[in-house]
Amino acid sequence: MTDTANDTAKLPLMFQPITLRGLTVKNRVVVSPMSQYSAVDGCPTDWHLVHLGKFATGGAGIIFCEETSVSERSRKTYDCPGIYTDAQAKAWRRITDFIRNQGAASAIQLGHAGRKVATRAPWDGFAPLGPEDAKVGRPPWAGLAPSPIPFKEGAMVPKEMDHDDIRYVIQLHVDAAKRSLDAGFDICEIHGAHGYIIQQFLSPITNHRTDGYGGDIEGRMRFCLELVEAVRAVWPADRPLFFRGSCVDGRGGIWSMDDTVVLAARLKERGVDVFDCSSGGIEGPLTLHVVPRVPGYHVPFASRIRREVGIRTMAVGLIREAEQAEGYLQAGDCDFVALAREMMWDPNWAVHAAATLGVPNPHNLLPRNYAWWLQRRAETLALAANAQQR
Repeated sequence: MTDTANDTAKLPLMFQPITLRGLTVKNRVVVSPMSQYSAVDGCPTDWHLVHLGKFATGGAGIIFCEETSVSERSRKTYDCPGIYTDAQAKAWRRITDFIRNQGAASAIQLGHAGRKVATRAPWDGFAPLGPEDAKVGRPPWAGLAPSPIPFKEGAMVPKEMDHDDIRYVIQLHVDAAKRSLDAGFDICEIHGAHGYIIQQFLSPITNHRTDGYGGDIEGRMRFCLELVEAVRAVWPADRPLFFRGSCVDGRGGIWSMDDTVVLAARLKERGVDVFDCSSGGIEGPLTLHVVPRVPGYHVPFASRIRREVGIRTMAVGLIREAEQAEGYLQAGDCDFVALAREMMWDPNWAVHAAATLGVPNPHNLLPRNYAWWLQRRAETLALAANAQQR
């Protein structure tokens, strides 16, 4: 073993590189997707460059952009970004180039909201668009879904998808994956969680079909598996494919963790490299306790899937402390730790975690024009502390 390999092996697991197909990521810290509702005509803006760029300069290994729509009709809001035009791909390229230049990997999350379209922003309660919105040029539109069930009171009834619609939506994801490659993304993730179109097919709460895309779990998984197969076929073999799943439905749900284990195994067979664990998203008449929001609340899901399926997993959810995150990795509960709101609070979380865990020269995770000055700052502080002790 070389000296470099020995040095790497001595690092905390969170800061050891990991290879996914042809991509080697410098550490296991992931910036999870965070919707910003700041796109214009589906294009990311300067806001996205600064928002994502500061995480890249902060030392994380993988930077996810937010959930990105595969078509205009599949957006949650008028302000959601997309990857369904060449102009959008070009706008994303500016951001992915910056992320790569900072030594991080860029990741896109392809989404289709299905029935959960035509809403206002979350700070307006995700209220369905209505006549008042139409007066200011933002009329509502009907989404597509496995069954014609609106997602909440006041929302338009979605169109029940026929087989042509199913093929069309799968093709939208294929086209979006191709554009994501042109846009410079290193990783592609398919969003199958949070009550969007894939989960709408998976859950018996929202899938009342009697054809080959409904009924038992095999039928309800069919749309998801066909979509993943189609995307994997066009996404380069040397680039990793992630899948984000709601491991349990959440309030009103029936889909269980046992179901997720079955799905994860089928996804692994189809070339998915990492299962990104989340929860919730389906509303319904039944009662199911929402997953308690305690630190690391998705880690048990990631641990079970990793152990039983043998696929790499990523966990997110109130992961805040360096020792906490490292503990999950050391225990073999997951392969990646993902942070979202904690990154908003501290974009340099990765650097601070490295310092806490005793990584030598943690400032080296930062760009040189920050690292040099901050190393001098640390030396000055150490001299001042020594002087005070004399």
